[in-house]
Amino acid sequence: MIEQTKSNSPPRGEAASGLVRPRRVVPVVPAAEQGDEVDLYEVRKKIHPRAVTGWFANWRWVLVLFTQLLFYGLPWWSMHGRQAVLFELEARKFYLFGWVFWPQDVVFLAVLLVLAALALFLFTAVAGRLFCGYACPQTVYTEIFMWIESRIEGDRPARMRLDREPWGPRKLAIKVAKHLVWASIAFWTGFTFVGYFTPISALGQSVLSLSLGPWETFWILFYGFATYGNAGWLREQVCIYMCPYARFQSVMFDRDTLIITYDEQRGDPRGRRGKKTDPRAAGLGDCIDCKICVQVCPTGIDIRDGLQYQCIGCAACIDACDQVMDKMAYPRGLIRYATENALAEGLDRGGIWRRVPRPRVLVYAALVLFVAIGLVAGLALRNPLKVDIIRDRGALAREVAPGLIENVYRLQVTNTEEEGRRYRIGASGLPGIKVIGVEQPIEVAAASTVAVPLRLQVAQEMGKPGSNPILFHIESVDGGGRGAAEKSVFILPRS
Repeated sequence: MIEQTKSNSPPRGEAASGLVRPRRVVPVVPAAEQGDEVDLYEVRKKIHPRAVTGWFANWRWVLVLFTQLLFYGLPWWSMHGRQAVLFELEARKFYLFGWVFWPQDVVFLAVLLVLAALALFLFTAVAGRLFCGYACPQTVYTEIFMWIESRIEGDRPARMRLDREPWGPRKLAIKVAKHLVWASIAFWTGFTFVGYFTPISALGQSVLSLSLGPWETFWILFYGFATYGNAGWLREQVCIYMCPYARFQSVMFDRDTLIITYDEQRGDPRGRRGKKTDPRAAGLGDCIDCKICVQVCPTGIDIRDGLQYQCIGCAACIDACDQVMDKMAYPRGLIRYATENALAEGLDRGGIWRRVPRPRVLVYAALVLFVAIGLVAGLALRNPLKVDIIRDRGALAREVAPGLIENVYRLQVTNTEEEGRRYRIGASGLPGIKVIGVEQPIEVAAASTVAVPLRLQVAQEMGKPGSNPILFHIESVDGGGRGAAEKSVFILPRS
């Protein structure tokens, strides 16, 4: 027999798991026994979030403005005559605020990704899904698209009425206007995204002259369509069904993780009442069952049922509930940031913060600090001069004069700095070894590579027959930059 469940709120011990255990079990007759079809998937019901103001809503908009100014503005910032942030894949150069990275520097990207993942684990263990609620691109663009929707279609009741009314000229005009604005923002987002990989000024000229290349066209349309679809249509579906973070967040939660909670002891029993009604005399808690917390939730959940994996931690329900408490002249905090242990033990804010430095948090913090120090040290010690040496295998060791042996080499000298350098090339490892066949010093322009063919000569008797280890020295001669030393071998023929 199939069971239908109804739940008011979960035991506190179950909240961190993200699952809500039913409180009451009501047996019902299976639909299949009644001759009805059973749907395996629930049809999505469109959510019309209600606008909310408050401290957390203001912080969300601060993060929206900050992230979008950063995203849309960085490609237009220039340093040393080029974009400050440019990942030029075709040239295999990555410009980042005056630094130039090459494919061999991919280790720094790997370390940066590891650092970001560890930081996410740390923030989640301390304060739940802060990233999801305030800085995730899905949250940010959904917030922007919903704001546009409210400006064009009206507030929540007006949007719901508009969706219910039959299609006509008025409804068509409003919907078309909304989607045109959405599409414009999505296209500009795709254009900006591609501008991180193709110089954005040249990309803009190509767009205006209708001469975009196939790859630029594809990625602008692809990223724009993804933004339009995810933020305009899918919205909470991305967070609930597509994002893997919602599924494994409970692994990083414990009973001292700061989460959005409903104070069941204070709020229940729920019930509507007038402002002058004494809730204690009426046998009621502080929750007036207005369901404003549900109406403002972007994923459509009822936070009073306990922590659920659909909750993105945006705190809209906290702002909404606090406003209701103010109108009823009740204390704020019926819905608030707290921990399971804080609710169970009645801890105040100080007690909550005293439990932050616990083992898993300390481990995450130590790992973040260790990786961050390693990344900074690696960048500080990174040599901007890179040299690759290839001995010319097509030209074997040869005798160019009686007793004088010559080997041919090819050096790839890369200057990753944003200014040109001059270098002098020398060699050591065998007595009397000389560098010839190259005009010294060599000049290497900023962020470029120069191929330098050269020859080394040494007397036959100065080494043993076969392979002899040597060292190339590349030194800066213009008072700046750093040098490099690279190993190679010198071949002496056997007699």
